[in-house]
Amino acid sequence: MNRDARLTEISEWTSLKRHREQWNGVRLRDLFAADPQRGATFAVQAGDLHVDYSKHLITHETVRLFRDLASATGVAPLRDAMFRGEKVNVTEGRAVLHTALRAQRDAVVHVDGVNVVPSVHAVLDHMASFAREVRAGRLTGHTGERIRNVVNIGIGGSDLGPAMAYEALRPYTTRDLTFRFVSNIDGSGLYDALRDLRPAETLFLVASKSFSTLETTTNSVAARDWLLSDLGGGREAVAKHFVALTTSPGNAAEFGVDKANVFEFWDWVGGRFSFDSAIGLSLMIAIGPERFTEMLTGLRTMDEHFRTAPAEANAPVLLGLLGIWYGEFFGAQSHAVLPYSSHMAKFPEYLQQLDMESNGKSVDRQGRPVACQTGPVVWGTPGLNGQHAYFQLLHQGTKLVPADFIGFARPAGDLPPAMATQHDVLMANFFAQTQALAFGKSETELRLEGEGEELLPHRTFRGDRPTTTVLAPRLTPSVLGQLIALYEHKVFVQGAVWNIDSFDQWGVELGKELAKNLEPALARGGTPGQPVDNSTATLIARYRALSAADAVR
Repeated sequence: MNRDARLTEISEWTSLKRHREQWNGVRLRDLFAADPQRGATFAVQAGDLHVDYSKHLITHETVRLFRDLASATGVAPLRDAMFRGEKVNVTEGRAVLHTALRAQRDAVVHVDGVNVVPSVHAVLDHMASFAREVRAGRLTGHTGERIRNVVNIGIGGSDLGPAMAYEALRPYTTRDLTFRFVSNIDGSGLYDALRDLRPAETLFLVASKSFSTLETTTNSVAARDWLLSDLGGGREAVAKHFVALTTSPGNAAEFGVDKANVFEFWDWVGGRFSFDSAIGLSLMIAIGPERFTEMLTGLRTMDEHFRTAPAEANAPVLLGLLGIWYGEFFGAQSHAVLPYSSHMAKFPEYLQQLDMESNGKSVDRQGRPVACQTGPVVWGTPGLNGQHAYFQLLHQGTKLVPADFIGFARPAGDLPPAMATQHDVLMANFFAQTQALAFGKSETELRLEGEGEELLPHRTFRGDRPTTTVLAPRLTPSVLGQLIALYEHKVFVQGAVWNIDSFDQWGVELGKELAKNLEPALARGGTPGQPVDNSTATLIARYRALSAADAVR
């Protein structure tokens, strides 16, 4: 594609637009009636993931037009450039190589002429050695007691990824260690995480690329004070209880971290793509190095699928283009991710950052305003909970919300027989919901069931609500890795088609700058560094009055 041309001006886009205009009146019921094998035809196998996209408002012609659009917008060349280590993050002049974090030991990936894979595996080996020491009880703190508590302090990707993966893989975790994750600068979060822990048994993992992020450093300083107020000592105590996961070892050393406990990663790893780097040390301690390696293998499995499968059988390409299809041509504003697993409760939250921080952009790679809608609002919860909350809107509301349903053929962990049988009930709901969303229930069907005319409008389900079903054998470390990489590459595909930089995040910077300006004004007697608007000034005055009154009481 000539990037001087806007996306909406190229022939492949206008062909897709014409195709959409011809779509009105086509129903999923009709498409399935016309093709009895549609459930098998519109499905792909990507590693252990069976991805069924048959319940979408598409035909074979739609898929052909998707493939043409991907080709015209250069998805494959940009993908290959990313895997080669080229600097596809154009605004920051950086390579984007989360895929190198799970590369095999003998792989070769160059950044600025240097093969980065040996460095990646050196850090993984360091992590594995450290994790084994903690898990075996050989790592002791300042007083010589065994470390029994691991507290990960991070924000954004350095918290969302490890916390999500820990919950997802809880059946594989060691149960003789306690894990906590702290991210919010709200002091009550840190207090609640620490209140029942003994400092002598507690290890802090400070996860910060710069080791200067406001939220992380504030919580780390408070944690250090909590530790030293109980144990006494100084840097020698800090060195026994703090570990740094960072690209800035100098800042970590200044804080008091022993250089042997600094685990490095690199500026070509974006925070939201980083949990399989040193940022994932808490997870490796929890599930063990062998299971962590299984997860890396799963990530690599999906990388290879994305890199080699043709567009019409490529799961990330198809999911990415389906999202564009609904966002631009059907007016969908959001996308629901609904895992039918209590262990996956944090997965939609993790995807919020992955997708919305990556593709929440309004200018293209050349700095011009985009000509179409970009990233959706991503949301979701475990599916069965959602059925009793917001599924009413999905079924009968006025908004079109494409949804991904993620399920597993076998329950996680070794459950007692009575609990294991509940899995069939869970999965019956899983399959039933996509069926109901796709086909609904007509007035004719309701009349045949004897429903009264006055309730027909209320009990009719339109159907034609699009869903993707992702079915895997079991939620294992490998399968989790495959799921994560599936969505990483889906986000990449959409950014490539939209011609936006999916790997910067300038949108988070302005609020940070303004917070630094306002912080002095929140203390009594202080003033902002720069003038503020009347609303903000009035709110600050109100805050100070309320906090002063509370202090008097």
